[in-house]
Amino acid sequence: MIKEGELYFPTKEFQKKAWVKNAKIYKEAEKDPVKFWENLAAQLFWFEKWEKPFVHQPPYFQWFVNGKINITSNIFEKNLQGWENIKNKAALIWEPEPIEQSVKILTYEELFKKVCCLANGLKKLGVKKGDRVGIYLPMISEAIISILACARIGVVHAVVFSAFSSAALKARLVTNEAKILITADGYYRRGQIVNLKQNADEGIKETKIEKVIVVKRAENEINWNSEKDVWYEDLIRNESEQCEAKIMDSEDLLFLLATSGSTGSPKQVMHTCGGYTIQTYWTGKWIFDFHKNDIFWCTSDPGWVTGHTYTIYSPLLNGITTLMFEGAPDWPEPDRWAQIIEKHKITIFYTAPTAIRMFEKYGADVIKKYKFATLRLLGSVGEPIDESAWLWYFREVGKERCPIVDTWWQTETGGILITSLPGIGPFKPAFTGLPFPGVKIDILENNLVILPPFSPGMFRGIYKNPQKYLETYWSQTKKNVYFTSDVAHKNEQGLIRIIGRVDDVIKVAGHRLTTGELEAAINLHSEIIESAAIGIPDEIKGEAPVVFVVYRGEKTHDEIKKEVIAQIKKEIGPIALPKEIYIIKDLPKTRSGKIMRRILKKLLVKEELGDLSTLRNPEIVEEIRKIIKL
Repeated sequence: MIKEGELYFPTKEFQKKAWVKNAKIYKEAEKDPVKFWENLAAQLFWFEKWEKPFVHQPPYFQWFVNGKINITSNIFEKNLQGWENIKNKAALIWEPEPIEQSVKILTYEELFKKVCCLANGLKKLGVKKGDRVGIYLPMISEAIISILACARIGVVHAVVFSAFSSAALKARLVTNEAKILITADGYYRRGQIVNLKQNADEGIKETKIEKVIVVKRAENEINWNSEKDVWYEDLIRNESEQCEAKIMDSEDLLFLLATSGSTGSPKQVMHTCGGYTIQTYWTGKWIFDFHKNDIFWCTSDPGWVTGHTYTIYSPLLNGITTLMFEGAPDWPEPDRWAQIIEKHKITIFYTAPTAIRMFEKYGADVIKKYKFATLRLLGSVGEPIDESAWLWYFREVGKERCPIVDTWWQTETGGILITSLPGIGPFKPAFTGLPFPGVKIDILENNLVILPPFSPGMFRGIYKNPQKYLETYWSQTKKNVYFTSDVAHKNEQGLIRIIGRVDDVIKVAGHRLTTGELEAAINLHSEIIESAAIGIPDEIKGEAPVVFVVYRGEKTHDEIKKEVIAQIKKEIGPIALPKEIYIIKDLPKTRSGKIMRRILKKLLVKEELGDLSTLRNPEIVEEIRKIIKL
């Protein structure tokens, strides 16, 4: 990339090949966003064209009304790249965690046949259009096959992250009333076999699950209910490799996905067929600049919306190769992720700031032997990326040549809505970028909001809870303004920086301070890998910040605490000084890499911690508890 002051821009060579390279597209889209999206929609395959492009009855809206489509038809037979051009091309590369096991590669034609076999098997089990099927699978190829098989026949897929507990699974199945659950006997995680079937057996109790389809992955010993359980291979063995796509209305339900964590009552948001297909295709094509020879690695599990949209649907709609890795990126060696990039010649790498900081923690020496020569674009997702992590990613992984598309979106938005397009820029560390063309974003009193006509792939409501939909997203301002619950601001170039969640605001003596802002200031320290800030009750100030710091260096705790305080004073001011600073080895994180700040807060205020089964590193909780008592 080319640096001009504090901004970075793509090189002329990159820009020349990029799909979008002229900033005029923003003004063109702004003139008539509905017409803009309508023109994009017309380029994909529809069984019948829509009658109206956009209908808005606040707070509800519809896109491509009465249009008929199926997302799998656009992936397979009617792919824009041409079926004859892609059917023998690798659609999926699956890398297992155990190094001694073989990589699996499925061409588009092989994937299509497997999808059809499972779709036919599901129909024989009695599921039909509109029914819900739960998918509780690890990072294996059958997860992709299951999702696409549901979409093929108009069955609503409801994926549950495989690291979630049986209680979390049950809560979701009770709400969506799924008839079928697809799971596995077990899977590998950091060298251990997780008995997933055991969790599934507990999770389906007191639900409407009639049959459990079990994929044989780890071949571990499991309990078997001959009346309810059926092996995946037995189900598909004699099924036809052809299955006609169900013609779906644009506003028919495609999938449900929960937004909450592992506790409480999960909100399952509803995504529909037409608008999601259009948004997913074009955001992938333009933001990741997909070209026919790209090999894309999005590290997200299909249990999250990132896995739905950018591990599965978007790369396949664009006819490129997507990679799925079963294990942890630092197992069994800290450079496993780098090995995979080199081994499979990854061209686009999309991961979370938490993972980037983890790579950084191991040190540049771990990856100095890797050239990353095939990489041409990097992406960041899941949380705001701080300047320190951005620069490390840019220098050590991108070798100062790869644009970094920092992306903002939510489960509710279905796809990326804010980022810098790689063929245009500009890019600035810790700033996400500009709204995607055709998307209207504003900042009202530091609150990020989305204005109509909204993006086609945005959710249409919360399943079985319209009141929650109104209260959570549309009651803070007007019913035609979507409240994201994120705090943000713009710089002079109009680039948007996401500061954190509204509920991550600490009110210190009447002053609002976001945890993201405080963490970003601390993370600028060269020897601090990452940090987490939380607010706790304070008799005098109302709330006071407490900071947890992951430190790599040889200074004493007192020395590093003084330097953290100096850093905060310099970047924010004395109002942000923490009540206490704890130096720890690691932060509690989910297996998807999210920092669990709520656990840190509960440790400090001595509340019950709740379910810890989703943590990647549950052992760190007890270590932190001991440090706090000191």
